[in-house]
Amino acid sequence: MTPPEPKPRVLVVDDNADAADTLASLLTLFDYEVAVAYSGADALALGDAFRPQCVILDVAMPHMDGCATARYMRQRTWGRQACIIALTAWGDDDTHVCTVQAGMDVHFTKPVKADALLAVLARVSA
Repeated sequence: MTPPEPKPRVLVVDDNADAADTLASLLTLFDYEVAVAYSGADALALGDAFRPQCVILDVAMPHMDGCATARYMRQRTWGRQACIIALTAWGDDDTHVCTVQAGMDVHFTKPVKADALLAVLARVSA
């Protein structure tokens, strides 16, 4: 019997600690290895150590928004390889343009359906 493929390491980034922690708990239930950061700067530092294969990133954060954070992530070795998912309350055209230009791979508007998010994560681990 072949052991199952390991699931990707996921970094959840949101300045709303309750939202970040809840999403991290959900992903842990599905056997993902999860780390949580509450700011863009913390996400960059944690990412350097954790080396996530997937990042779920809020856009509307103070000090360094998600688009700026994603651009900095893409400059790192691990960030060039990672799937970066925008998870934001903003679904307007300007925000979509921002996330695409920042190098994000997927844009979800809150609240996201769990099956849609899990489907993207499954593709990352395939």
